[in-house]
Amino acid sequence: MTRTNDPTDNVGFLLAKASQHVNEWLVERFTAGGFGEVRASYGSVLVPLLQQDGLRLGELASASRLSKQAMTGLVARCEADGLVERKRDPLDGRAFNVRLTRRGREFGQLATTVLADLDEQLVRSLGTRDNDALVRALRGVLEL
Repeated sequence: MTRTNDPTDNVGFLLAKASQHVNEWLVERFTAGGFGEVRASYGSVLVPLLQQDGLRLGELASASRLSKQAMTGLVARCEADGLVERKRDPLDGRAFNVRLTRRGREFGQLATTVLADLDEQLVRSLGTRDNDALVRALRGVLEL
């Protein structure tokens, strides 16, 4: 692709706009599935818990590349929306584990379906080779 002086061809701009578009698409589908309270930012809490439930706040923050302070706020919002709960860690009474509630697990089922649909749409739009390249490129961006 030839670089232009058009600021809308800037990689940072395109990444931000692509992220915004995908987040809006996800929220639409989550709302249609009965989870209108779920925001795209909740993925930083819910995705790691769907992989391994019962993580400590620091583990969640590390998995999502967020500060503990930012994670604390997100967990509080997810908790207020009934998706997660904090329980004392049985091995360390000073610490808390964050666990999915029944509603959080139900959301996980919907999210799995919605994300699979997104992946299928991307492959249809980009083709398998370009989709695989996009995944590799985005992983590379995360390593910056």
